[in-house]
Amino acid sequence: MSFFFATLATLFSLVNPLGAVPVFLALTPDYTSAERKKTAYHTGIWFTSILMAFFLLGHYILAFFGIDINALRIAGGLVIMSSGYALLSGKFAESRAMNKQVRKEAMEKDDISFAPMAMPMLSGPGSISLLLGIYLETPDWGDKMLVALSILTMGALVIGILLVAPKLNKLLGVAGLKAISRLMGFLVMAIGVQYIIQGIVDLVSVSLA
Repeated sequence: MSFFFATLATLFSLVNPLGAVPVFLALTPDYTSAERKKTAYHTGIWFTSILMAFFLLGHYILAFFGIDINALRIAGGLVIMSSGYALLSGKFAESRAMNKQVRKEAMEKDDISFAPMAMPMLSGPGSISLLLGIYLETPDWGDKMLVALSILTMGALVIGILLVAPKLNKLLGVAGLKAISRLMGFLVMAIGVQYIIQGIVDLVSVSLA
């Protein structure tokens, strides 16, 4: 179970659903309680489906393009580090491609659950590269099922957090949510550095072997 909780904690840091709370509220100002609830559920379902699809099928994409596991670690580590730096600098939304144009388009849409909430707001290159790496590193299907369970659990957490988004916003405030995001940013940067180091060390070991 330690593997399950470690994977879940890493995913939570990378996804950072608490950082998505202000964006979710900003995109749903005219929604009724029922509409916001429906959007939260749909976002969680889309989010879970996207991550599960990449986790189970992403290795075929890597094989098609001939991408090595160490190349994935280094590239993924750089992306994760960039995401962590954005969190530290208070630019979480911008790092997830949430610019003014995307916000404007989202405000005009009837359903924001898939885009921009599920992707790219919650499921991005960082979490996807992490799951691809874990899939390739864990040949045991029992461990793979634990990762799949952590994705399902993360999806449930996303739904739960979005359902109570107004209360969280009132409880923590903008300053509190930003403080948590900055803490997450530090952890995310550490994960990125670890990924890069692991990729370089393994690459050098293979070259010298």
